[in-house]
Amino acid sequence: MALANLVIADVSVTTVIWWLVVGLIAGFLASVVMRGGGYGIVGDIIVGLVGAFIGGFIANALGLGSSGIIGTIIIAFIGACILIAILRLVSRSYPRRL
Repeated sequence: MALANLVIADVSVTTVIWWLVVGLIAGFLASVVMRGGGYGIVGDIIVGLVGAFIGGFIANALGLGSSGIIGTIIIAFIGACILIAILRLVSRSYPRRL
């Protein structure tokens, strides 16, 4: 029973909205900086959210932390840029079909 309480987090609607806002901002900024055409609102949110996980993992490994919403957006932005760079490398390695 104790394990079930640890796994289930108390996530409110406000928390999910903040995740979406941070993902959108980080994904949009990363697509602009990486000189892409953008991925649309949903794509930018997904890139930003996945980038937040990547950036958070890297920041945690380096012993860095974020303070406040600006720090969170910066870490998510860095992770989103890394994600876009990896996606571009992978997509270029596969030959395109005509």
